[in-house]
Amino acid sequence: MRTRLAQLANQRLDALAYRLGYDFSPGESLPDPGGEFFFGAKELLDRVAWLKQYLPEEVSRIEADADKVCQHRFNLLGYTDLDYGKEIDWHLDVVHGKRAPLRPWYKINFLDFDEVGDHKVTWELNRHQHLVTLAKAWALTGKSRYALELVDEWYSWRRANPYPLGMNWGSSLEVAFRSLSWIWVRNLLDDAAPVPVEFRADLERALALNGRYIEKYLSTYFSPNTHLLGEVVALFFMGALYPGLPRARQWKDYGWRLILEAAERQVRPDGVYFEQALHYHVYALDFFLHARILAAKNKIAVPAAFDAILEKMLDVVRALSQAGPAEGFGDDDGGRMFHPRRNQTEHMTDPLAIGAALYGGERIRASAELTEEAIWLLGHQATESVKEQSRPPVRSSAFPAGGVYVLGGDSPCPHQIVVDAGPQGIGRSGHGHADALSIRMAVDGRRLLTDPGTSVYISDSKDRDEFRGTGAHNTVSIDGEDQAVPAGPFAWDSIPVTQVELWSSGEFFDFLRASHNGYRRLPDPVVHHRWVFRAPDGICLVRDVCEGKGRHLVESFWHFSEDVEVAKEGGTLIVRDGATASRLGFLVAGSCDWQLETGSGFVSAAYGRKKPAAMARISGRVTLPVECAVVIDLNNAAPTLGQFTYATGPETRNVDVYEYVAREAVHRFFFSRGDGDWSAGEWSSDARFLYGMSLLGPNQGNDLSKIILVAGSFARRRGVDIVVRERMVEHWEWTSKGKNSAAPNSALEFAER
Repeated sequence: MRTRLAQLANQRLDALAYRLGYDFSPGESLPDPGGEFFFGAKELLDRVAWLKQYLPEEVSRIEADADKVCQHRFNLLGYTDLDYGKEIDWHLDVVHGKRAPLRPWYKINFLDFDEVGDHKVTWELNRHQHLVTLAKAWALTGKSRYALELVDEWYSWRRANPYPLGMNWGSSLEVAFRSLSWIWVRNLLDDAAPVPVEFRADLERALALNGRYIEKYLSTYFSPNTHLLGEVVALFFMGALYPGLPRARQWKDYGWRLILEAAERQVRPDGVYFEQALHYHVYALDFFLHARILAAKNKIAVPAAFDAILEKMLDVVRALSQAGPAEGFGDDDGGRMFHPRRNQTEHMTDPLAIGAALYGGERIRASAELTEEAIWLLGHQATESVKEQSRPPVRSSAFPAGGVYVLGGDSPCPHQIVVDAGPQGIGRSGHGHADALSIRMAVDGRRLLTDPGTSVYISDSKDRDEFRGTGAHNTVSIDGEDQAVPAGPFAWDSIPVTQVELWSSGEFFDFLRASHNGYRRLPDPVVHHRWVFRAPDGICLVRDVCEGKGRHLVESFWHFSEDVEVAKEGGTLIVRDGATASRLGFLVAGSCDWQLETGSGFVSAAYGRKKPAAMARISGRVTLPVECAVVIDLNNAAPTLGQFTYATGPETRNVDVYEYVAREAVHRFFFSRGDGDWSAGEWSSDARFLYGMSLLGPNQGNDLSKIILVAGSFARRRGVDIVVRERMVEHWEWTSKGKNSAAPNSALEFAER
């Protein structure tokens, strides 16, 4: 309350001071910068040379982008080639044709679409990252038009945005972004740059005003997440680099302390960022990495615990990008630190290049690709750390605090499934989606099952709620409802609790069982359980059970990337990747008749961009409890797919069984209904899950080839013990050495193998 009251008072005092003619910028000359930026004048020349040597295409792209900026044509968020005309209107959302009023910033409701349009479009331009593009183009080419355009735009902005008027003072985070851009501009424009003598002094005085504003209006209660983090990073940069600024020492010390505190508070113990959104995870990681490098450059002690947190965050990004681009989840803000064009899924791995240079580590190095950002920040250290090498094998990972589970392998091709089995977010989950137990899938470098993205935050459409709703994700919806209840654009009510009941990962498989209670709020409460099993040799199974009473509409959604084609053949989906011509099969079975249909949904690869994409829906108005399973066959070279059936029958006891017959093999999946022993035909066990694969031949299934037991103590087939343990084991797996290996007939032989 003290913070809020002080901010309310300061808002009105600043407006009164403006009306009385007060100049908020310090009038006296300021000393030259005294801190160490990422590079000095000589190092700048080296970085320019390395960029031209290692990333010549990126250099050409920077110049092309700078040419467009000189024409006042901008790529903002997911929008491209936006024409702002001869004179830039810094208060205009050009996409929607709406101009924010020029009045004290605190009187402008930037969340009111009718008043300002989409504030994010306006703010993205006013972050001035395009000025950094102009400064980089000057450094790379020496062409004076880039530096002159930069200066003209900067003074144009200052004239159009006198403090405290206009929405561009309406967010401390936006002021922080603008400040960081100006700092980059100041260090990229060397002494030879054709800029007015007074420009550097004017810029530093403007930074002093920015710092004063950020300090007064920190998001300590409004958005104590990436907003607060970005603001204190800017304060830290200004304080460390410009010791002559008023309160520079306080900004440096306070900023660094809050950066370290944010790492401890905002990052979960396993490295997942607490807002449960990949974009915000990378967003925060960018802030942390830039601040960490600048601190070391200025001989500020970097705690080992801080480095450990950053390494964990990097490992999350690495784990999510092993078989293809790191598929997102949660909100996509659309902006990035340093370079706004890095706003699509394939750029989420950019921090790995910095991580490889700072921390090494074989897994990070092997996953990283050299980036322009890494060269600017670290120079030759970055070029030496990222070398051409083969991609490492896909490995499974679990991040239990964040609820992110990665199930992956390399046979028959690199593939991974990512399951969201964690909290929806923090507090009222402003940036989380209603996507509990949703899965994403990448196969052989390509996205297959995708997250929808965000589309927009504020608009005159229903896109905000539709893109973050349950039906837009690869999970189950009951009675057409979301798992949580939207409560404005950045809040939810009735937020579900997700519980992981069993996770096991072995040499050849991964198994996850989880549930959530998001539908307990219904008049007839429902609990959704999901099992995900990655079997050997490219077979994956997803099983859904809805527990409850009465009749309900149950819908299971499957959303594919925009370049994937989906066709229905009976109870099977044939999924074709248009780029690689690969083919996969999705086969459906369950405890009742399910309707399978294909259609079109939408995906948003970047904020503001929306494209149609294939989707499938498995649905039925059924009496609960009910279950449905999908087997995904990655063996695209097979001429035909097999048959998938719900094989539970009168002879089964305390177990549900599925059977998939394909390519001269029978795959059987046994799901225990509870504690205790179960039996199904020739099989019996006490395992929570059992998988067996038999080769078809003269003996019709006698050739046992693979067995996986999860959470059990014994398994028996045809009266013969396959495995026996004195107590329950987490998992036990066996695979034959050759296609024609006869099944062992004793527990000893299995144990020995």
